[in-house]
Amino acid sequence: MKCVISGGTGFIGRGIVERLRQDRHTVEVWSRRAAPPYQWDPLAGEPARESLEGADAVIHLAGETVAQRWNAEVKRRIRDSRVLGTRHLVDAMSRAGTRPRVLVSASAIGLYGNRGDEKLTETSLPGNGFLADVCQEWEAEADRAGALGVRVVKLRIGFVLGKGGGALGQMVPAFKLFAGGTLGSGRQWMPWVHVRDVVELVTHAVENENVRGVWNATSPNPVTNADFTRELAHAVHRPAIVPVPAFALKLAFGEFGQHMLDSARVIPAAATAAGFRFRFPELGPALRDLV
Repeated sequence: MKCVISGGTGFIGRGIVERLRQDRHTVEVWSRRAAPPYQWDPLAGEPARESLEGADAVIHLAGETVAQRWNAEVKRRIRDSRVLGTRHLVDAMSRAGTRPRVLVSASAIGLYGNRGDEKLTETSLPGNGFLADVCQEWEAEADRAGALGVRVVKLRIGFVLGKGGGALGQMVPAFKLFAGGTLGSGRQWMPWVHVRDVVELVTHAVENENVRGVWNATSPNPVTNADFTRELAHAVHRPAIVPVPAFALKLAFGEFGQHMLDSARVIPAAATAAGFRFRFPELGPALRDLV
């Protein structure tokens, strides 16, 4: 199969490109810095029509990072890079001579909002707030590809753990300097996932025609922030002695600081029901593999 991927040079995308090539797929990467015809800025407009010619699968991961201090301009970029970027992509697909068979589009567990101890599956209703609203718009744009006869898979990705990026890229250095600790009360649920499992979920979605709709890309065993902190401290052989109070997060990150305290007990019910086998279903072994 010929696969075209946005965000293919990023933390998750690099692993997906490598994994698809291992299965002997042809993979091309859209990048804002690459030479035409695979140069594409999702905010600027549609990708070149030629870049979609002959593509069997499109994987769409591109989006402005959420993990930064928010202001009006940052929030605009977060939304537009996802909503307008996906709209531009689907518009280009509608004009392609031969349309791809499948679109695998990233989404996020931010759709569920702050839900306490409630168990959340793919059938749970969306939550409230900026991220929940963005995710709903984002997924709606991806769904437009379904009207073109394209199989659509939306992966609601959790906190991705991996080397060289993601959540651990910021947390491990702090813990090694004896500056790690719980966030706020520590009672909030963290729907984590090993990066290798995200890679395998994307590959599974590309290669299996029976996969469609929403899949939660999270471990089947979410943990609370307190449990996560304890496991990470054990993995790096450091005590977790510096809790970060809620007010400090809000002071440092503004509105995003509040979302860092959101609780989402997300379960990958669709993947589990389909018989997908997670390489790292438990947090301890996942952290030991990475740290």
